[in-house]
Amino acid sequence: MARRRIENWCAYQERSQQEARDKLFEYGLQKSDVEEIITDLIGSNFLNEERFAIAFAGGKFRIKKWGKIKIKVELRQRKVSDYCINKALAQIPDKDYFSTLEKIIMQKLKQVKEPDKIKKHYKLIQYASSRGYEKDLIVDVLKEIEKL
Repeated sequence: MARRRIENWCAYQERSQQEARDKLFEYGLQKSDVEEIITDLIGSNFLNEERFAIAFAGGKFRIKKWGKIKIKVELRQRKVSDYCINKALAQIPDKDYFSTLEKIIMQKLKQVKEPDKIKKHYKLIQYASSRGYEKDLIVDVLKEIEKL
């Protein structure tokens, strides 16, 4: 019964191996049974860590506008391998990444009511960093915006 439930749960949306493992433990299964079911799920392609990582990274970037640092942290918390994380982050086009960061900073720039230029830049850097973007890229975007 647990096997059928977890297959349906995995078929509904992409899941990491750790999420599936945690769900199986919630069902009250023993470690050996859980690992056997996880192996079967991988074999029958219900679980695919690389596919999960790519879907997760793409979704968080497109929908929530997260940066690569934040995506990487979230995937690590879900115990996804570094190989899969790097493969997922490589799927995000650099051009889209830069333009998304530009849009985020431009939107925040309209909201920041700070007359001091240095303090304004600091607030923008803090904001974009909290969204998971790299500091050097943020500084590059700010330089681009100043040219306008």
